[in-house]
Amino acid sequence: MTEILVQDATAGGTTGTGRVVDHPSWPVLKNAVEEIRPWQSADGSIDFDAEGAPARKAAEDAVARVAAAVEELSPLLPHDAAYHRALVADLRTWAAGGFAVPDFLDSLLAFHPAAGRADGLQHLVVFPMYTQNGNPDRNLEAVVLRMVWPEWLAELERTRYDNPLFCGITFEDFTAGYDTNSAVLFPETIAVREAPERFTWGGIFCDREAARFRAVTEESVRILGLELPDDIREMVGDQQRCEQAFVLWDMVHDRTHSHGDLPFDPFMIKQRQPFWMYGLEELRCDLTAFKEAVKLEAEGNRHGRDVQYAVLFDRMFRFPVTGDRVRNYDGLGGQLLFAYLHKHDVVRWTDNTLKIDWDRAPQVTNELCAEIEKLYRDGIDRPKLVHWFAAYELVSTYLAPHPGSRWAKGPDALDLSLPPRKLVDDVLPDEFPLSMFYEALAKKLKTVIASTKGITAASAPRGAGATGAGQASGAAA
Repeated sequence: MTEILVQDATAGGTTGTGRVVDHPSWPVLKNAVEEIRPWQSADGSIDFDAEGAPARKAAEDAVARVAAAVEELSPLLPHDAAYHRALVADLRTWAAGGFAVPDFLDSLLAFHPAAGRADGLQHLVVFPMYTQNGNPDRNLEAVVLRMVWPEWLAELERTRYDNPLFCGITFEDFTAGYDTNSAVLFPETIAVREAPERFTWGGIFCDREAARFRAVTEESVRILGLELPDDIREMVGDQQRCEQAFVLWDMVHDRTHSHGDLPFDPFMIKQRQPFWMYGLEELRCDLTAFKEAVKLEAEGNRHGRDVQYAVLFDRMFRFPVTGDRVRNYDGLGGQLLFAYLHKHDVVRWTDNTLKIDWDRAPQVTNELCAEIEKLYRDGIDRPKLVHWFAAYELVSTYLAPHPGSRWAKGPDALDLSLPPRKLVDDVLPDEFPLSMFYEALAKKLKTVIASTKGITAASAPRGAGATGAGQASGAAA
């Protein structure tokens, strides 16, 4: 069995631990989960009236195999022992209860990956859950992952960007719910009887984000004829370097949701708002990461410049043309960034070639961040609807609204006797359509974007400067 050395976060020492995916119990567990998933309804339960009587016995046997495999694999992961005990109990309770809507609250409460962040540390995670940007149903899923927590990142988190719940992670292997576009592991997606008072962790798969970024960026650069500086070209060709850029970007982005002059709940939980409000919030967090990356570069941190161009290229190339056009708030943010830089002459599309003023890009991108921050600060003194209109005005300064938009016609075109949440119904599904530039780019990037479904470091493109794709995250420190 392959052995690697990782830090035992609970004991503070170094422990020899075998790879979960090399153990014979892992394929048993994975196959049993895949057997269960097709029987499940959207809420995670199994309707045996529909599936037939033989399915009950088959489901019980499959869950028993999952539980037994967890018990066999758990000694490889002593830091997760309490979680695995609770997981086995939840699995058996689910089966004993006739496979009703699953409730894995006890095992969720026992899982604390952020409490012992150590670079390269493995986790075996099994939950009934939906995968954001992946499978919308709460199916049983299993994923083996590793923590990405190099010392330089841990030092930044300790001294500058405190984010005790954040987990940078990479894939080892996964079931079908992650053979999708999902790049997150969030506790909010797990089937439980009631939401915990607070969540204690959140994971971002930086290897998938980096691999997807590299594939789309390389193709965009080729299509658009963009000439990259040598160091940025080398970064795009290097999977490990991109992973480290993304884990830093994500850590700063994540904490920004609760930092700054915030006129509303930073995560907008259970709030019905026009989708451009979500788009501005996500863009604000990305541009804050960009702004901090500019500072880090000036201080000599080698990751600072990488983060800047990861943000710029992912936002300008991938975000606007990924997904459908129905309330695509991330797409909107990418369009806004490109349009802002274009109108300030930082990007130019001339002679069918894209040119970027590399010297001015940091300054002008930070100016957009400052405009959004001012919108937020002023919003503290505004009623909700007035704030929504101010945000609409900011976006529509740079992006043309749909010709049929009622919001674009101003307050007189809306029934202001209705509560603000009702006026969201007047927002068009595609309130800010793609520009002609992005319509053409979307057609040319369609194939490569589709190819990134389920991508991992092992399947990432290997450019001329590629190094280390598919290696364990521990080697990235």
